[in-house]
Amino acid sequence: MSNRVPLPAGSTLGKSFEYGIDINLGTAGSPQWQPLRRMSAFAPTFPPTTGDTATYDDLGAPSEDVTGRSFAASFTVQANRSLTTGLYLPEVEVLLAAGRAKGNAALVDMRFYHKPETGAPNPNDAGRATTRVEVSRPNTGNAETEVFAITLTGRGEYTPIVNPFAGWGATVPQISFIGPPAADEGTLITINGSGFLDATEVSFDSVSLSADDYMIVNGSSIVLQVPAGVEGTVPVTVTSAAGTSNEYSYERGA
Repeated sequence: MSNRVPLPAGSTLGKSFEYGIDINLGTAGSPQWQPLRRMSAFAPTFPPTTGDTATYDDLGAPSEDVTGRSFAASFTVQANRSLTTGLYLPEVEVLLAAGRAKGNAALVDMRFYHKPETGAPNPNDAGRATTRVEVSRPNTGNAETEVFAITLTGRGEYTPIVNPFAGWGATVPQISFIGPPAADEGTLITINGSGFLDATEVSFDSVSLSADDYMIVNGSSIVLQVPAGVEGTVPVTVTSAAGTSNEYSYERGA
């Protein structure tokens, strides 16, 4: 007879592969989150910074407080590449470029999160960090799969975030076209693309629109009036629980 205490009803044992990483292909203010594909061996840590708080009351024993925590991680990623261009996947290209650069070009904006096979994701097990990148190539045999070993070292404190994972099969929005082009203020325009059905935010010229200012027609169409602003090219994005779309450059009229 087992002495093991049974798990609570409705619970499950976690799996080692239930984590995801996204790499920001956009900017800090208008992120374009690209999931890191073909990843393995994700090992995050949260290195502490401590300060000495010892007093006579500690009787000579050490006493330190944690004054801050950064983020660090290591993982491997397979080196899938295009037969046409020779390039690796875009998120891998960003990591490789940062791993060979210096200054701000050596930094990558990333986020990690719990990504369960079944059930709800842990809402608290997620964070965002600016990290320095180091890259090595561990598979050097004569007939091995091409793999890159990545080490991330946080710059400054990491930021806890709400878990962005919306479940398997969730689609990050993508904008393919906005028309008519060069529309004036107040003109009705349509954002065309995919993954719009569960959109939670539309950003026009880096300003988040009120839910009353746009209408989700279906999974591929959102209708809104051109907001007031200066004539010229402005960025437009659509966000859902699965992530933020590509940044589409729209030409606003007078």
